[in-house]
Amino acid sequence: MAETSHSTSLDKERVTTTADNKREVHSDDSDPVTKKLRSSDTQEEPNVEITVPKNGSELYFEIEADAAEDKGSRHTMEDASVVLPDASLEFPGKLRCAHFAIYDGHGGRLAAEYARKHLHANVLSAGLPRELLDVKAAKKAILEGFRRTDESLLQESTKGGWQDGAAAVCVWILGSKVFVANVGDAKAILARSSPTDGSNNTSGGSTPIKAIVLTREHKAIYPQERARIQKAGGSVSSNGRLQARLEVSRAFGDRQFKKVGVIATPDVHSFDLTERDHFIILGCDGLWGVFGPSDAVDFVQKLLKEGLSVTAVSRRLVREAVRERQCKDNCSAVVIAFRKKQ
Repeated sequence: MAETSHSTSLDKERVTTTADNKREVHSDDSDPVTKKLRSSDTQEEPNVEITVPKNGSELYFEIEADAAEDKGSRHTMEDASVVLPDASLEFPGKLRCAHFAIYDGHGGRLAAEYARKHLHANVLSAGLPRELLDVKAAKKAILEGFRRTDESLLQESTKGGWQDGAAAVCVWILGSKVFVANVGDAKAILARSSPTDGSNNTSGGSTPIKAIVLTREHKAIYPQERARIQKAGGSVSSNGRLQARLEVSRAFGDRQFKKVGVIATPDVHSFDLTERDHFIILGCDGLWGVFGPSDAVDFVQKLLKEGLSVTAVSRRLVREAVRERQCKDNCSAVVIAFRKKQ
């Protein structure tokens, strides 16, 4: 994602901006999401079991998920990802909760890393259901979690003098219900069998699978977003960029663009997980710049049929995007596979 502000450099312990007023951000070991992520670092393939009702009986699925990334030809990596098969953190409950996300930074990685650390905890504290599923309450909590995260991020960025932002695509799985939320141009794609074929066997056969786009892009060039931006006093240039600089119209951070229409209000959708659902691919715009939705689904499905692990599949997907298809941008992907237990 392009935006003409200063870039940042990253190592594992801190981020230092190249702006004149430099600022170091140290890793926060007390952060619950960071601690949870680090506790699963030794697991090559995080997985969790879920139950899906079917005709009065129950189907058991394992969720296997992993992330991969490559900075492409960029000097720094500005994306951040989350893979939490057990995402209860300090909010335990009877309802199974899993969370996966990609934060696609632009102008630096500070906003992406801040959202990675705080969004899920904010969604939980805003009332994400933990005992009984309530779709309305879950969507309300997700919307409130995004609002709180962006509000606190803007306060931090004002104090720190940094101006970068981040698009986001996030998935929560509560019981057998999947919630998808996004801002910007990161996407989520679902691989689903046709209604006439209930097979969920991803290791063999020739099951026809469709690619379903679960997200809506928020770009300044799109009529609905353009109208909102112009109403806020912003402008969209002939190349489709807000104030001739920013391509996305919704994002975390980007405090210098908030007064001209950039918001962090996500689109939130939900659906019931069924035996026809095979996997979800989350990707930043770098991945989708060289892969179409059906193309990516076919690529992942072929590798799963060959028996590759989800870890290997996510790495192969990103490698294909960068090395073979010449993705120049940062490239990140999360593959979430649903495997029926025998």
